[in-house]
This record gives sequence, C-alpha cells and structure tokens, in this order.
Amino acid sequence: MAKHRASQTGETDFDDATTALADVSGEYAVDLAHTRIGFRARHAMVTTVRGTFTEFEGSAHLDTADPTASRVELRIDAGSLDTGQADRDAHLRSADFLDVEQFPEITFVSTGVEQTDDDEYTVTGDVTIKGQTRSVAVDFTLTGSALDPFGNTRVGFEGALALKRSEWGLVWNAALETGGVLVSDKVQLEFDVSIIKQA
Repeated sequence: MAKHRASQTGETDFDDATTALADVSGEYAVDLAHTRIGFRARHAMVTTVRGTFTEFEGSAHLDTADPTASRVELRIDAGSLDTGQADRDAHLRSADFLDVEQFPEITFVSTGVEQTDDDEYTVTGDVTIKGQTRSVAVDFTLTGSALDPFGNTRVGFEGALALKRSEWGLVWNAALETGGVLVSDKVQLEFDVSIIKQA
C-alpha cells in the first residue's frame, strides 16, 4: 500500500480551538453546511486551480478510549465539483476525467485509525474513484470539540491527501510546446470537517 501524504502549506492564524469535551465517543454525521471538501491541481505548470465538491455525506464512529475502533465513511457526488468555471467543470465531469455519468460517486471507507499524537491521527482507508479502488493514508488533526448553542455536540478535523490521479485511471492530458503537460498528475484533496453527534 502506498502512503499518500500532502505537504503543509503553512498555518493560518485563527483563534485557539476549543477542546471543552473530554469524551467525544459516539456516532456522528458530517455537517454539510460547515464542511469543505476541496481539491487543487497545477494547470499549465504555472498556476494552481482550486475547486470544491458541494454535495456529499458521511458518517463516523469515534472511540476516545480506543481510537483504533473508530471508523469513517464518506460519499461524494462527483458531479458536484465546482471550480468556478463552467467549461472547465464540464470537462472534469466528462469521460476524460471523472466520467460522472458512469461513476457518479467518489467514496472513502476507512480500514484503520491510528492516533499518532495528542490531536493527530492517521486514517487508512480505501478511496474509490472512477470505479477503481486504492488504499491511502490520510493525516488528520483534531481541531476542537464543543457543545454548540443548539445543543449539538460538534467535533472538527482537518486533513489533506495528495494522490496521483493516474493511479485511478484519470490519465487525460495535453503536452505543452514548452515542455511539460497541461494538468498535473498530482492532485491534493483537502478536508475541513465538522461532524455532529447523533442521538
């Protein structure tokens, strides 16, 4: 199994996260309204194009006493990708890339969780894109836990996954006259996740 780890691009100066809840064990659902699943890739070898998936759902089981018993599942509507440019989005949805008519979902199902530091976790799991499944390891940071004003127990995580799209059969490209290719093989997925405890 190859490990795919994304390099960090620097920290952002936010207020300190809250860690008010000592035990956050339980069943959770991803809060779509407060979660971002993004991606970025190099274009023409000179700039970075960024986008997001706007439709997805996920669940998690957290076990504070035994983190190895935790698990995560995520299902992304591949056709919901949005880079802010309609023609580019249409091309990414086409058979050249994600082929969303044939493969409407991108999925992640965890196979293992390891706590590597106080608030650091490595989640191993299977990513399925365009009908092909490969195992990856994603590093996540626990960014906080809180009881919100509506009585919901919330837990936040941030993580990133660097992968080679060609390993999932996304091989379309075009050569540049000056050398190199139009679209990088390496793509980074970015996760800013808020999950809500279920009754």
